[in-house]
Amino acid sequence: MKEKIKKLTNLSEKGTTMKQEILAGFVSFFTIVYIIAVNSTILADAGIPIQAAVWATILTCVAGCLIMGIWGNLPLILVPGMGVNAMFSYTFVHSMGLTWQEALAVVFIAGLLFVIIAFTPLSDILTTAIPSSLKDSISVGLGLFLALLGLEKSQLVVRGEHSLISLGDISSPTVLAFILTLILAVILFLRNIPANFLITIFVGTIIAWMFGLVDMSSLKNGFGSSSGDYGSVFGAMSFGNIASNTFWIAVFSLTMVLVFENIGLISGQLGQLNQNEKYGKAFRVTSISAVLSGIFGSSPTVSTVETAAGITAGGRTGITSIVTGLLFLLSIFFIPFVTIIPSSAIAPILIIIGGLMLQNVKSINFDDLSEVIPAFFIIIMIPFTYSIADGIAFGFIAYPIAKLVVGKASQVSIPLYIISGLFLLNFILHGV
Repeated sequence: MKEKIKKLTNLSEKGTTMKQEILAGFVSFFTIVYIIAVNSTILADAGIPIQAAVWATILTCVAGCLIMGIWGNLPLILVPGMGVNAMFSYTFVHSMGLTWQEALAVVFIAGLLFVIIAFTPLSDILTTAIPSSLKDSISVGLGLFLALLGLEKSQLVVRGEHSLISLGDISSPTVLAFILTLILAVILFLRNIPANFLITIFVGTIIAWMFGLVDMSSLKNGFGSSSGDYGSVFGAMSFGNIASNTFWIAVFSLTMVLVFENIGLISGQLGQLNQNEKYGKAFRVTSISAVLSGIFGSSPTVSTVETAAGITAGGRTGITSIVTGLLFLLSIFFIPFVTIIPSSAIAPILIIIGGLMLQNVKSINFDDLSEVIPAFFIIIMIPFTYSIADGIAFGFIAYPIAKLVVGKASQVSIPLYIISGLFLLNFILHGV
């Protein structure tokens, strides 16, 4: 422990100071604190009681940030990831029919597989086996999916009478509140205002209240009452469906997303820090945090893109992450305020984050159609099937087929052939 404290406090070697680290921790927190409201809302859509979902989100953030700070000694921020939380609620629960307790078991087992990969040579094998075009297209597809969720939550897009979707009632209070909040969110984001998402949620809630869309009754509850439902969520994983094909397809899909999303995120963030030699440790810490997520009752954590804000503010060591984690712990006292936040205040953030994730499309090689077509299948099938797992499956199955057709079968690795075959087998079994 003394050696760990020495490493944390030996700041001069990292070119930083305690004041700078604390400031970076505050910047990281206010950049990412919106995740409490957004993730809780998405978990609640899976059936988890909203107040319990808030507690689960906060404690998951606290655990992730503290272990990254203390063990990893890095300023990376681990919180429930956007995209994988949608996968949890809308794919595993709504589309695949798992209960939220079974979905938590999926998170736990996927986290354990992530740990096995992170602590063994499998990490390098998978990193080289999956082509970058498929990795990038997963991020793009997730972005479109988040944007679609935001449009649905805002009621700007609804189920069509003569089509799958159509334009909602623009004159309705919910849509009007959303449009005003979206305009504010875009302005704040484009102007790069600090804590712009947090401001958006706060002002968006006021706008919704003015339209009569906010129930203030939960504010009458004290601090103690807000934790009442969490006991039924902590450690609530259900393994009763573990023998089913559906359960293991969910596990497999989530593991794939967690591994490849974190490979990209951590590599980029450590490059920004010029500490690429710490990739292995950061990857292992992230995998352990994912396991803890299932126990705490949340969708899994990732090394969030908002980590860049803390690094830009001067964060160089684990102190930044520890400060962020402690601030998340203090946010427990504001749970009643989180539970009144309406969908119209959350939807603009989902749409903007979804838009940011589209940037990965630039990395796809559009000169090679055998790369483009499988990537295209992933991008369109994730939102159009309303299933991240199915969208990924279509692209992974299409990739070796496309390469075989153009005579480039040697470009497909053996592990990728195996993964594609497993996805194809799942579709065949579903059809039997």
